[in-house]
Amino acid sequence: MNLDAQHPLASGLTADARLIRAYQGTRPEVTPVWFMRQAGRSLPEYRSLRVGTRMLDACLDPEMASEITLQPVRRHNVDAGILFSDIVIPLKLVGVDVEIVAGMGPVLGKAVRTAKDVAELTALDPAVLDTSLAPIRQAVARTVAELGETPLIGFAGAPFTLAAYLVEGGPSKDHINARTLMHADPDAWAALMAWTAEVTGRFLRAQVLAGASAAQLFDSWAGALSLDDYTRYVAPASAAAIAHVRDLTYTENGVPTDADQTGEETATRRNVPVVHFGVGTGELLKEMHGVGADVVGVDYRVPLDEANRRLGGVVPVQGNIDPALLAAPWPVLEAHVLDVLERGRTAPAHVLNLGHGVPPLTDPNVLTRLVSFVHELGASAPVAS
Repeated sequence: MNLDAQHPLASGLTADARLIRAYQGTRPEVTPVWFMRQAGRSLPEYRSLRVGTRMLDACLDPEMASEITLQPVRRHNVDAGILFSDIVIPLKLVGVDVEIVAGMGPVLGKAVRTAKDVAELTALDPAVLDTSLAPIRQAVARTVAELGETPLIGFAGAPFTLAAYLVEGGPSKDHINARTLMHADPDAWAALMAWTAEVTGRFLRAQVLAGASAAQLFDSWAGALSLDDYTRYVAPASAAAIAHVRDLTYTENGVPTDADQTGEETATRRNVPVVHFGVGTGELLKEMHGVGADVVGVDYRVPLDEANRRLGGVVPVQGNIDPALLAAPWPVLEAHVLDVLERGRTAPAHVLNLGHGVPPLTDPNVLTRLVSFVHELGASAPVAS
């Protein structure tokens, strides 16, 4: 399906952005940089704006969600915004009883532990999202209008991560109940994963159609899985979720193209780039790419040159500054950033990011300085060993 001609990619507004070029496998002169969880917790302007507003209410207020998304772009001069939202938003909008509890995270009104529970859950029709996601589409449209040539990244939780929250009833260290259901009742598990893939896939597609120039699928808890369990019980659902945006394409404007056999120029057809990121997923990187992603996000546990080797040397990578080092003395952080950039040069392209999210107590000035440092250094500058 072709994107609307006014979409930032189709109109050419963001098609040549550093981030998009890197996601497509072309290394720009300057390494693009953005941070997961850049919108929110570490910013005083965010905390001021959020006073008296619950997390999910803020996500569903288009004006507030847009403003929070824009705050780190203004402050840090990052190369992309990422929509301020939460992976459980589509669950809430489809009718699931879920809230974000301070200090805990998503908490479900009822854990989904049996085949009966799964049947009750999956009776909720994901098609209602076509209407109920209107606040998300509005937030994206408002944000894109302000960002101009800076791309907006849409995102969603991967089916396994959503399923893990649903089965556990909230956060978990080992996701033992989810992994048990996977093996104890494969049919119920398959039904649950098909449903979460549909729900989160629709969430992702809505953001892209509304103006997001890239999409990122977060599998925060996939690191709890063995390679075999991921491949058999999870990867097909992740592929189904990504399929909701894989068909979204645009014709690149202003780019020289080769002539076809008739002597006429042929248009360059591009898909909306998709990033897949997981925590503790070093052993799953190749399979995570195989579900249909263009780019693989790498957490801080695996060096980027090793991640590139595991991916076969053909996949753009994103990552992977250790968030803990954001509070280290600047010379320590600088040396770490240089090392990450050097290792990232082994891949076809690299987008600098954290190996997880921005810690809440991070000094925002450190992030601003880091972005400036990377931009000034440039992707082709010599790097200290």
